[in-house]
Amino acid sequence: MLTAFARAFKTPDLRKKLLFTLGMIVIYRIGAHIPIPGVSYANVQVCMDQANANQGLLSLVNMFSGGALLQITIFALGIMPYITASIILQLLTVVIPRLEALKKEGQSGQAKITQYTRYLTVALAILQGTGLVATARSGALFQGCPVASEIVPDQSIFVTITMVLTMTAGTAVVMWLGELVTDRGIGNGMSILMFISIAAGFPGALWAIKEQGDLAGGWIEFGTVILVGLFMVGLVVFVEQAQRRIPVQYAKRMIGRRSYGGTSTYIPLKVNQAGVIPVIFASSLLYIPALIVQFSGNSQAGWAQWIRNNLEPTDAPVHIALYFLLIVFFAFFYVAISFNPEEVADNMKKYGGFIPGIRAGRPTAEYLSYVLNRITWPGSLYLGLIALVPTMALAGFGANQNFPFGGTSILIIVGVGLETVKQIESQLQQRNYEGFLR
Repeated sequence: MLTAFARAFKTPDLRKKLLFTLGMIVIYRIGAHIPIPGVSYANVQVCMDQANANQGLLSLVNMFSGGALLQITIFALGIMPYITASIILQLLTVVIPRLEALKKEGQSGQAKITQYTRYLTVALAILQGTGLVATARSGALFQGCPVASEIVPDQSIFVTITMVLTMTAGTAVVMWLGELVTDRGIGNGMSILMFISIAAGFPGALWAIKEQGDLAGGWIEFGTVILVGLFMVGLVVFVEQAQRRIPVQYAKRMIGRRSYGGTSTYIPLKVNQAGVIPVIFASSLLYIPALIVQFSGNSQAGWAQWIRNNLEPTDAPVHIALYFLLIVFFAFFYVAISFNPEEVADNMKKYGGFIPGIRAGRPTAEYLSYVLNRITWPGSLYLGLIALVPTMALAGFGANQNFPFGGTSILIIVGVGLETVKQIESQLQQRNYEGFLR
């Protein structure tokens, strides 16, 4: 593998792409440490040093921003507005006929959808930036910190607007950096930036486990966490690579004097067809009740106390059960809207393709739906277990919900890593070099 890396850097055009990607990553990480105007950097650092600084309602967004959210930097919102906008547009494509028609137009239609995604990203950045500034001004961003209400000393309208515009501009720059990496670098730019944001929290989180440990100065706990993490990575790689291949045969056709078709191929249906989207949906949905309590101003009511006792703690039985059920539900929901068996069956019929033993048309669609439902069950259960097992197994080592080997982070890191390695592998093979996978 090290030899393959050396060969990749020896190839001029591939070396330029790798260096360009590394340069964009450096710029992204620098921006994640530059505070926005109007924020007291000293007070933020005081609150960040508190024991519960990273255990707020915004921990998921903070993880995706590489820790920039709680430090209120220019890249505080990170890539989350773009991710949210992309998911919303993907869901609306199924509902709105105009977007569905654009999706079928090919490259021109996809460019139009990308433009809509950018507009929606900016709108969501303004909305989320306003919410973050309001949370910071009220002192609710760092609960329990003595100087939490002094993070934004000047609470005038001009300073507030400046802060929101700065974070919105930062989100636009992050989106631009991601598109530059996609065009001129290696891999999907947005995914790589997300990968870097999550990986940036690894050293600090692992060292915190070592510092909180009691056995042999914390090294036994540290080693145990590393072993558990490696096991989880291996499990995720195994399942993410698993797929059910549906054989497809294309009939031979004579057009003039030339023969077309007569080939065999397959439809790859992944066991985890939904990816990490169900985990993100479930996590976001479980944050809504706690956010309602936080901004309602009626935290002493009975319903608010029930939410604080049963939904906010990640190790509460009600939270665990709801989290698992929501992941299973969203796995089926997302697969249903992202893969249309009837459309696949119609395209196969149009080009003379058929599944051996299955009639073309409606029987093919029913067969694909049957297979998809069968493999989605283990895929959804796998997602639920991956999201819950690390939290419960590592609770004794002081791990929290944004621990790097948790469900969301490990799924994203492994998925992006595999995809990036495959792209480098394909470019190496084009030049008759041995790739990473031998």
